[in-house]
Amino acid sequence: MTVRVGIRELRAKLASHLESVTPIEVTRHGRTIGLYVPLPQPAELDERERLLEAGRLMQAELERLGLTEEELSVDFKAWRQRRQQH
Repeated sequence: MTVRVGIRELRAKLASHLESVTPIEVTRHGRTIGLYVPLPQPAELDERERLLEAGRLMQAELERLGLTEEELSVDFKAWRQRRQQH
């Protein structure tokens, strides 16, 4: 489950949103511009387990958005190439 939040609302309520345990889909003019996936905070989990759980949450978000890791990787590599050319 994800909470969809506009960038203005995110700015206005940043502290409370960052304390959330639910992933946040950040939008601008109705278009998704980013995802915030918080690390789980249970004391019984070590750092590695927290990162693995965040990865599972991220995978669920990719599936919800209809994206694959491969598509994300290709898009990221293309973005890096464009950035290096400028």
